[in-house]
Amino acid sequence: MKEKFAEMLRSTNREGVEIVLRNLERLGFFEAPASTVFHLNVSGGLLEHSMNVCEMALMLRDQLIAKDASLEEKLPLDSVILVSLLHDVCKSEVYKKGTRNKKIDGVWHEVETYEVDYSACPLGHGEKSVIRLMQWGLRLTMDEILAIRWHMGAWDLAFQSAEMKGNISAAKDKAPLCTLLQCADGLASGILESKK
Repeated sequence: MKEKFAEMLRSTNREGVEIVLRNLERLGFFEAPASTVFHLNVSGGLLEHSMNVCEMALMLRDQLIAKDASLEEKLPLDSVILVSLLHDVCKSEVYKKGTRNKKIDGVWHEVETYEVDYSACPLGHGEKSVIRLMQWGLRLTMDEILAIRWHMGAWDLAFQSAEMKGNISAAKDKAPLCTLLQCADGLASGILESKK
C-alpha cells in the first residue's frame, strides 16, 4: 500500500513530492494509526485511511463531473489526489505506543494502545498539515490549502469563534475541493473504517 501511495502522489507531478515522501517516512506516517480509539487505530492505519479517502474523493469527483462537466476545472485530478493523500500528515508524529488495562471476559489484561503527544509541533490539525507540507517545499494552490486546512469541517468548529465559522463557510464557497475532501474523509472514516 505504501508503494501505491507514493505512486499516486508522484502522479501529481508536483515539485517537492520526493521530499514530502522522505519526511513522511522519517516521521512515521506509514506506521502511524489513524486515531487512538476511533477509526483504524492500528499500525499502518493512517496510510490505509489516506488511501481510503483518496479512493472516495476520486469516486466523488467522477460522479460530480458526470453530473456537471464544469466541475472538472474546479476539481483538478492532481489536487484531489494531493489533498486526500496528505490531509492528515499532521498525525505523523503525534501517536506514541503505550499500554492500558482492559477487562476482557471478566479478567484484566494489559493491552497495547496509542497515546497522543502534541509536544513536537503543537499546532492545530489542518493548519499543521498545510504548514508541514509547505515547510517541506510542496507548492499548494489556495484551494488545496483551504481544503486541507478545513477538512475537519464541523469537528473543527466546536470550539471556534464566529469569525472562524465564517472562514470555513467562505472557504467552502470559494473552493469546492473543501467540501469534496470533507465528504471523502467522512465517508472513509465513518463508513469504510468504522467496522475495523
